[in-house]
Amino acid sequence: MKISVIIPAHNEESSLGGTVSAIADTLLQERIPHEILIINDNSTDKTLEICQHLSEIFQTVRYINNQPPNGFGFAVRRGLNEFEGDAVAIMMADASDDAQDLVAGYHKLLEGYDCIFGSRFIKGGYVVDYPIHKLAINRLANWFVKSIFGLPYNDVTNAFKIYRREAIAGVQPILSYHFNLTVELPLKAIVRGFSYSVIPMRWYNRTSGISKLKIKEMGSRYLFIVLYVWLEKHLSRGDYHRNKQMGELRVNA
Repeated sequence: MKISVIIPAHNEESSLGGTVSAIADTLLQERIPHEILIINDNSTDKTLEICQHLSEIFQTVRYINNQPPNGFGFAVRRGLNEFEGDAVAIMMADASDDAQDLVAGYHKLLEGYDCIFGSRFIKGGYVVDYPIHKLAINRLANWFVKSIFGLPYNDVTNAFKIYRREAIAGVQPILSYHFNLTVELPLKAIVRGFSYSVIPMRWYNRTSGISKLKIKEMGSRYLFIVLYVWLEKHLSRGDYHRNKQMGELRVNA
């Protein structure tokens, strides 16, 4: 099974090279068929030059220059339209994710799950240098999502997740333009009946560059997408049915 790794990158000249090199080296060492797809999201620094350099060093790395407007969701959606693998992982350009967790998620996916979700807050997972105010908001937001959906999963807002191609097709249409996409994809996958497993993962705060997540700007967007999927869950009245044998999502007309 070939896995595609989507890495959205907006002005990540200080961290993109190390991030991609670590992922590529790890996947090559583990002999995992893969491609790494960098989405250069309208960067104004040297991110494009680094993308070009990485694609020359690694045969499995390619990049796409996304069109304006920029935004995490726009970039990931472009990648989801372009990836070539049987499954796709979403990882950050700032080295916050660990390549070994990608390997663990890949092998877990081979057990037959449709999706693999990472959690930093279960046994075996941990965070390094997480800003305390962001951590408090994170835990409150995840408690809210977990409560209203009745989920055992406690880290929905985490970006690191892996989906089979069929699951990505099954969560269309995707609405989110920004970081709320990290919530839309897993919640839709769960509500629409795709199987998933949760693995512990490590998260490291960036050591260079500037975080693109602006909590004040994102609060209403997160709430919108959470309530949108919650309404789908409770008001669709069973309109979504998956064909378990074919792995397809069907909608009653």
